[in-house]
Amino acid sequence: MQQPHLIIEPPQGIRKTINSAYRMPEKAIVEQYIAAATLDDNVVNNIKAEAINLVKALRSAQQKAHRIDVFLAEYSLSTDEGIALMCLAEALLRIPDKVTIDKLIKDKFMQGNWQEHLGKNDSLFINATTFALMLTGKILSPEKANSILTKTLYNFLGKSSASIIRASTEKAMHIMGNQFVMGRTIQEALQNVNPNYAYSFDMLGEAAITLEDAERYFNAYYAAIEAIGASIKVNANVYTNPGISIKLSALHPRYQEAKSARVLNELVPKLLALAQTAKKYQMGLTIDAEEAERLDLSLDVIESVYTNKALADWNGFGLAIQSYQKRAFAVIDFIEELASKQQKRMMVRLIKGAYWDTEIKRTQMLGLKDYPVFTHKVFTDVAFQACAKKLLTLTDVIYPQFATHNAYTVAMILELYSSNNQFEFQALYGMGQELYKNITQERKIPCRIYAPVGKHEDLLPYLVRRILENGANSSFVNRIVEKNTPLEDLVVDPINAAKESLTKINQNIPLPTNIFAPIRINSSGIDLSDREEVAKLYAQIQAINKETLGNVVATKEEDIEPQVAETLAGFMLWKQKNVQERAKCLLELANLYEKHQVNLIYILIKEAGKTLPDCIAEVREAIDFCRYYAYSAVKLMQTPTEFYGYTGEKNTLSLHPRGVLVCISPWNFPLAIFTGQVVAALVTGNTVIAKPAAQTPLIADYAVNLMYKAGIPRQALKCLFGDREIGARLTQNQHIKGVIFTGSTKTAHLIALALTQKSNEIVPLIAETGGLNTMLVDSSALLEQVANDVISSAFGSAGQRCSALRVLYIQEEVFLRCIKLIKGAMQELSIGDPFYLATDIGPIIDKAALLALQEHVANMQKSFPILYQCQLKDEAKEGNFMPPTMIKINAISDLNGEVFGPILHVISYKSSELNKIIEDINNTGYGLTCGIHSRIQATVDFIHNKLKAGNCYVNRNMIGAVVGLQPFGGEGLSGTGPKAGGPNYLSRLCVERTLTIDTTAAGGNASLLNTKD
Repeated sequence: MQQPHLIIEPPQGIRKTINSAYRMPEKAIVEQYIAAATLDDNVVNNIKAEAINLVKALRSAQQKAHRIDVFLAEYSLSTDEGIALMCLAEALLRIPDKVTIDKLIKDKFMQGNWQEHLGKNDSLFINATTFALMLTGKILSPEKANSILTKTLYNFLGKSSASIIRASTEKAMHIMGNQFVMGRTIQEALQNVNPNYAYSFDMLGEAAITLEDAERYFNAYYAAIEAIGASIKVNANVYTNPGISIKLSALHPRYQEAKSARVLNELVPKLLALAQTAKKYQMGLTIDAEEAERLDLSLDVIESVYTNKALADWNGFGLAIQSYQKRAFAVIDFIEELASKQQKRMMVRLIKGAYWDTEIKRTQMLGLKDYPVFTHKVFTDVAFQACAKKLLTLTDVIYPQFATHNAYTVAMILELYSSNNQFEFQALYGMGQELYKNITQERKIPCRIYAPVGKHEDLLPYLVRRILENGANSSFVNRIVEKNTPLEDLVVDPINAAKESLTKINQNIPLPTNIFAPIRINSSGIDLSDREEVAKLYAQIQAINKETLGNVVATKEEDIEPQVAETLAGFMLWKQKNVQERAKCLLELANLYEKHQVNLIYILIKEAGKTLPDCIAEVREAIDFCRYYAYSAVKLMQTPTEFYGYTGEKNTLSLHPRGVLVCISPWNFPLAIFTGQVVAALVTGNTVIAKPAAQTPLIADYAVNLMYKAGIPRQALKCLFGDREIGARLTQNQHIKGVIFTGSTKTAHLIALALTQKSNEIVPLIAETGGLNTMLVDSSALLEQVANDVISSAFGSAGQRCSALRVLYIQEEVFLRCIKLIKGAMQELSIGDPFYLATDIGPIIDKAALLALQEHVANMQKSFPILYQCQLKDEAKEGNFMPPTMIKINAISDLNGEVFGPILHVISYKSSELNKIIEDINNTGYGLTCGIHSRIQATVDFIHNKLKAGNCYVNRNMIGAVVGLQPFGGEGLSGTGPKAGGPNYLSRLCVERTLTIDTTAAGGNASLLNTKD
């Protein structure tokens, strides 16, 4: 593989300013926002007075207000019942079969303690709803019913109860859907408009994962613009006309930073076409805000379209800016500069943001330096206020649109813009209209409704975001209906609250580096959505001196015994070091890995063919092993465990090293698994002979040299290079006290046999092998999420993970649709040179492995249909590239064993066959990983309790186990245990010794005699 010459240009000018704020330390950026948002005391007092009037008006109109506001407050997300209802709303309407619908309803209604909510609210609607929910839960679980009424109802309804409850629940979910969706079609939505409001219509849908999805969304947007345009009155303008909101990720199946070149080439013409049509009708078109990692790409697309000459003299183009993002202020500067150059206005919808929880989790998982969003809600409020003040000074080039349901925020806008009417408010359809009724009708200030349009089943992700935002205890929408909440608590000046919060760390959201404290520091990742970091990474890769990275020589058989002898001698010295000293070496190694991260990444790409994201993840895993095992060893070995029983005796148990251990690691994780094995053995006081895979010696050599640099003596660690014959000779050596092995089941059996044939002591084997890993998908699953998780689980890393998905079971009712989505997602995969960030899948490890995969596909297609196989581009046909392949089979028994590559086997099943399927999977003898996609907790529990799998993943992908969080390892043919990266691993590398001391031997029991009466 020839290394391409890659030069990535870092952002410049205002885009550099935006980037610098991306993950700026929270205190520094908040101080800037506080300075920009601060208002005079008189202004603040005016705002508070106005806000109190708004809240009073809202509360007095509560009986007339939307019942959903009261409902969300009663069943907030702080209650089990609120979570159960959210889960029900998220899944029910998309399930096609009655059996699964009934399971979901029973599952969710049985979770709640519904009677606790009865009578707490004086709303007839809430109490009637609560009684219905309570009754439903008891009818579905008659064995728990304790009232004559419930039992009588159950006996009366009999077998029809399920169908009655199903129909009622579906109706309730439709009613909830109608609360948030203005119409199933744009025509229906247009019939429901209120003349007191303007509208921005949103065609419901999430990010496209297939090209067909993207085309469907484009056609829906285009048709909607035409329909809206036809409804517009003559001589109206973009500020009074209805508009449309566009989600860019819905228009392209790979709307990601890594695919920016492709996105700009393919998406810009589509968006331009939509914008030109909107211009024709003088209506607004606003780009919705999405996840933080997409912002730079969105700004590229926006700039390309906005500056097109075809859109000259049109002020209707706009975007949403999230004030919870640290970059909000700088993005406004970018828009000001852009609009000024084009000499026209741009609409800016200022919102608080709807992906907060996603941003927090993603940042923690990737080990990034800081969050792109604020960790305190009040900081977002301050940023919103600062941005509002800034927009006030820019109304010549920006038309501000303030999207909020918060009375204080509304009052703040009214105060700031008291002499400037160049703005509008915005509210979500179905929420908060009571707040704006007086403002629009009496004060004549425009308010635009963000109005979703689409089928109820398309509503679900949108609905969940709304419930998450407004069902939280801290939500203004939630608290406003709570009569016990004092008015003053609802109209707090965010500046003072923010200043107070600045002195505190949010204990629930520590910085990513501290999420595993005090056990260990989290390993640092590289943000591949940060263009400055990516440019720096590629520049460092180009600067690497490739000649100095390593040079290995294959070990000769006659050299094995001297190496063993040296480590045997080294053991006597190494074991004398206390565990803290040994742990210190591991911590230093972790630091060295981080310092040499780029070199390690380069070797992994060059030698193992790994993509950049996989390389970064592997270096991080190796670092995590070092820090976790350092902590674990000290905890385990520093102080003997004391046992307490009868008086006059002291009993302790201590752990001690075994001796020389052999570590045999695979090529698929040549740094992480190699490091994990070696440092675990070393920190427990053993000495090590490491034998890396023959395909990946350079990365092992580089790692061992860093281990020496970290303080590991050369006598304590030797690395031997060669084929499996070297490994076989090592495991047969009489001086070896244990073997740690990761690789094939066949090789593990051979090692186990060799160890049993040794004439001296019995020594342990820790083996982690492969598996026929399965994923089970029922009809309650969100199929778009399933498709994404299947793609990453089956084809990520070219399928060369022991945890990779091999067999996918899909319930028959959703089989065809799910396969269609997976096939469409496969069509979007990029297979090729892993040096490029846009590459999804790199090469197979070597020619022999590739031929074995090709032979498997050839044999399978004689009896089973190939549902889809990706096409290789010409440049990929020359290397060891295997196209991802999907094959339909009848049963897992159609496979003879693990197939280690990007080949997915799929099976359609009936829900009644679930127990038999689990038996079939267990009968293979493997037990490494499994995945479950279901919204029914009872189904998840049933599968997890019966299926033999070391690692089970629910509603997510099934790869990427994290050290100390998801200990990894299987059972049966998949390994011996204990799990790597878990609390029991190190003890297997030690011997246990019990010490018993008679404390009365000197003539008496002093401690007993000294006890007080």
